[in-house]
Amino acid sequence: MVTQLQSPEKAKIIYPDDNGEPMSNNTDQFRLIVWIKENLELLFADDPNVFVAGDLLWYPVEGKNKLCQAPDVMAIFGIPKGYRGSYQQWNEDNIAPQVAFEIWSPGNRLTPMMQKFQFYERYGVEEYYLYDPEKLELIGWLRVEGKLEQIEQMEGWVSPRLGVRFQLSETGLEMFGPSEEPFMSFAQIDRLRKQAETRAEQERLRAEQERLRAEQAEILLEQERSRSQALESRLREMGIEPDRL
Repeated sequence: MVTQLQSPEKAKIIYPDDNGEPMSNNTDQFRLIVWIKENLELLFADDPNVFVAGDLLWYPVEGKNKLCQAPDVMAIFGIPKGYRGSYQQWNEDNIAPQVAFEIWSPGNRLTPMMQKFQFYERYGVEEYYLYDPEKLELIGWLRVEGKLEQIEQMEGWVSPRLGVRFQLSETGLEMFGPSEEPFMSFAQIDRLRKQAETRAEQERLRAEQERLRAEQAEILLEQERSRSQALESRLREMGIEPDRL
């Protein structure tokens, strides 16, 4: 195993975990960031080598602590899950985030967003998705021959890396996993959980009712057997053979 040594100058460089910018500018932007991030976490929960993060600073070049971006959401394949204060690419087998998401807000300006695009294109992002919830507009780019090329048709587009399908409806962005399972909010997941618990409780009650009915039927059958045996005994006492009746 080869150990990579840092120069004293590089070892002294601090890579801040915070760039002083807010994660979101409004509740809708925050909701969408959390929605995408958490559903991707859920989608790849069983794969230990897919790391998903929201608003995490990404430093692509060692020694340059001013050179960074914090995608609203990013997915990185080939590195383990786990805590990170920032994503320092040289410490992660030099693997760049393959997928980045940005949610446009009224506070965004064109120049910084263009700079983000150029940053993602230069430092290796394979897929970049920009969604504007106010205009209900989704734009995507895919890396082709070293450049991010705009995807012509985003309606029904399936991400090569994520296996996620994108769709726009009258209410906004919709996303579906490889098995066509829809991305859901925590409230929707909780509602489905409660419905499932209610169904399970109903099934349990039905099963209990069936068990009680079976027990009652067995008790009635046993009572009938006892009455029949008592009658046969009484008839024999009277000198009458029940089988001859």
